[in-house]
Amino acid sequence: MTELTSTEPTTAAEIPAARAIISVRDFNFFYGKKQALQDINLDVPEKQVTAFIGPSGCGKTTLLRNFNRMNELIEGVHHTGNITLAGRSLWDSSLEVIALRRLVGMVFQKSNPFAKSIYENVIYSLRISGVRDRATLEEAAERSLRGAALWDEVKDRLHESALGLSGGQMQRLCIARAIANRPKVLLMDEPCSALDPIATARVEQLISELKNEYTIVIVTHNMQQATRCSDRTAFFYLGQMVETGPTAKIFTSPTEKRTEDYVTGRFG
Repeated sequence: MTELTSTEPTTAAEIPAARAIISVRDFNFFYGKKQALQDINLDVPEKQVTAFIGPSGCGKTTLLRNFNRMNELIEGVHHTGNITLAGRSLWDSSLEVIALRRLVGMVFQKSNPFAKSIYENVIYSLRISGVRDRATLEEAAERSLRGAALWDEVKDRLHESALGLSGGQMQRLCIARAIANRPKVLLMDEPCSALDPIATARVEQLISELKNEYTIVIVTHNMQQATRCSDRTAFFYLGQMVETGPTAKIFTSPTEKRTEDYVTGRFG
């Protein structure tokens, strides 16, 4: 795994008691000729939960997917500016994309377990990395399933198909798969949008526990979820980041009127 050298954040005063593990500077992103993100400057503090909120099409998922270069799977995209992870550019020529995605795991809106056993789902990334030692794989599977609060529910059926799990269990399995490689950052794109309230509560509780070990960035349309889960919130509108700050401030005393209008339901 590629190791990154840490540096102090450029704007440490904006992030009390936590250094920025991801820094976005003067970042613009384009799908062909269409500009999706405009002059984004943002610090994501380490081992906290940062929520991206805003109406559909505002750029929050686009930015999230740049953190592990997922957008590069789309033809014709390009960017200006820079994003760094622990002080190192994501486009550093010596940082391979595969190595980056081990450092920055992702959980998608719709749970996407492989048509394999629960066990094989969790250790998939280790297998493709060349890990063959059975004890190492078994330790990683149990550690990851415990980390995703799923071990006690599946420990007696690890070799059964993952497709037999409930929706909420599948999403937690995808979280277990994402943390098996011990990433530095965990990205979550609307992770609860397809779940019922009980499963949503389980995942939200899990997010609160996981931030003790991982930096988490979550995209959500559910503003109540943002207030419950996140330490900091960034509001996006029409490709711009309008405002960012502690979640309590964004929702109770935002600086920008557009932020206030959105969080109070006047638009969006």
